[in-house]
Amino acid sequence: MKKLIALALAVMMVLSLSVTAFAAEGDVVLPREETLYFAGQQWGAVNSWNPIGTNQNNSMAIAAGGGQRTIMYETLYMWNILDGKLYGLLANDDYAWNDDMTQLTFTIKDAAKWSDGTDVTAADVIRTFDIGVEIANGTGSTYGPYIESIEGEGKSVTINAKLNDAGQPVNPLKILDFLELTLIAQADWIDQVYEANDGDATAILNDDGLNDAGELEVPYTGPYTRYFDDDQKVIFIRDDNYWGQDESMWGKLPAPKYIAHAMYADNNAGDNALRNGEVDVSQQFTANVQDMWEKDGLPISTYYMDAPYGICVGLPTAWYNMNIPVIAEYPALRKAIAMAVDYDSINANAMTGQSPTFVQAPRSLMNPTDAEQAMYDHDAVADLQWVGNDVDGANALLDEAGLLDTDGDGFREYNGEKISLTAVCPNGWTDWMAAMVEVANAGAKIGIEITTPYPEADTFNAVFTDPDQTEYAIFMWSPDASTPANPWSRVNQFMGMDYVGVQNNWSGNWGQYVNEEADALLKQIPTTTDEATLKDLYTQLTEIYLTEVPSFTLMYRPAVFFTVNESVWTNYPYEGSTHTMADGTEVLVPPTDCTDGFGIAALYDLELVG
Repeated sequence: MKKLIALALAVMMVLSLSVTAFAAEGDVVLPREETLYFAGQQWGAVNSWNPIGTNQNNSMAIAAGGGQRTIMYETLYMWNILDGKLYGLLANDDYAWNDDMTQLTFTIKDAAKWSDGTDVTAADVIRTFDIGVEIANGTGSTYGPYIESIEGEGKSVTINAKLNDAGQPVNPLKILDFLELTLIAQADWIDQVYEANDGDATAILNDDGLNDAGELEVPYTGPYTRYFDDDQKVIFIRDDNYWGQDESMWGKLPAPKYIAHAMYADNNAGDNALRNGEVDVSQQFTANVQDMWEKDGLPISTYYMDAPYGICVGLPTAWYNMNIPVIAEYPALRKAIAMAVDYDSINANAMTGQSPTFVQAPRSLMNPTDAEQAMYDHDAVADLQWVGNDVDGANALLDEAGLLDTDGDGFREYNGEKISLTAVCPNGWTDWMAAMVEVANAGAKIGIEITTPYPEADTFNAVFTDPDQTEYAIFMWSPDASTPANPWSRVNQFMGMDYVGVQNNWSGNWGQYVNEEADALLKQIPTTTDEATLKDLYTQLTEIYLTEVPSFTLMYRPAVFFTVNESVWTNYPYEGSTHTMADGTEVLVPPTDCTDGFGIAALYDLELVG
């Protein structure tokens, strides 16, 4: 019913907006009826168009949410969070393991081509991985520990797993992640960048992908390319020569000619643009989102008709920085702060009820889906779990640990100095900012000074991915929500030692937590197939996590938010929506903002209102 009401209202609203109206973007004029406008993805000016670089701050082209974002650069496969399957993009649906899972093979689509008209080949996949390992970018640091090598010729590719001492693959799950999360770059272009930067890793990582005239020089395979960007906006234009209109892929071009994203100051500014029909797809938290259609009668909708309105598979988390001595030395401090946080207030105020509570889905390493909740023994860890706002229990922990207020100023001391910490998230991310306020409030209740600076997103990103940073004591980030390797991948991000000390670390364990027992348990999971054994391993890891508290989840949340205004475009995915593949197969389309994983299928089904 909500969808029908929204569509009816959209027909009326579109009369005032007019699909023939034009929207001015600086010196660029975009036809409204050809442009899909976004909010909540891009914060701040784009730094780089280099898919093998770092700190690109190019969230529309080089980022991941519910799968990798592929409007410009593409992956081999697309992940669908609804059915847990991989669908071929650059590659055919033919990936296969050998018997002992030491090799995975697949073929690249015959039709797959670069924007310069050349074929995508095995050489591109090989070079993308090899350069990643050499310069230690996100691909290298994330998959280098699990992939020994990639080889192939023509369109045929073989991934060779890295083996442990017993001759078993270290982690087949991460190889599946590589298939859907690694943006493939052109081998010839990589060689050119390598030569232009004299093989210097830092220079390659920071190459912006533009020539001296400021023009894009990176070949791409996706349906859109860079059209315009400055510190106010980023615009993509459809490449009408896109290979994906071949019958082996989508069979047509995506509906919008342009994709545009203004840099809004904060969530409130983005919400206002959504209300006014200036934004079509919003990937940002909207407080009391249901009021937009229930009270205001706007043609706005979400994936689900009722709360939580989205699929909550994400775990936005406060990470402790183990480079800070008092944090590293005192697990009691880490747990006390976490116990004192009022999570119900976060749910009510930061999330406006758009999240299960920690009573409904008790605190662990798992997301609140039934499948993951069944993967550990709840009774075994019940005495370690907390639901929050336990100020007395937190104070008792700190007193017992000897972190006391000896000078009577209301703050506890460490080595004779007041304990003063920061709790940080990007400026403008209002729901996260509200959560950080609750962390600071918890500190005040237990004698710990916690301040909340809010740097701009690009600054925040550069700091928290530095393994040596001491600027942020507590900082907010989300581990993987849904990938082929989860929940293992997420647990590894919480406690795995593979990422400790890794520069430009976008991969995990951002707090630099070290626990050899946990790391040993983690290494057993990828090659374990017995369900009872897996449950025992995850239970042991949960016990360690809830005891040591290297980080603590603040809320459950969708991997990406998905709120749409149907005044110009309609036929967005909602619960039960499917896309018809070239062979006639109907596949559920996830609410991943028409850009991430299999969610990009939505771009091919959009229709203009009226």
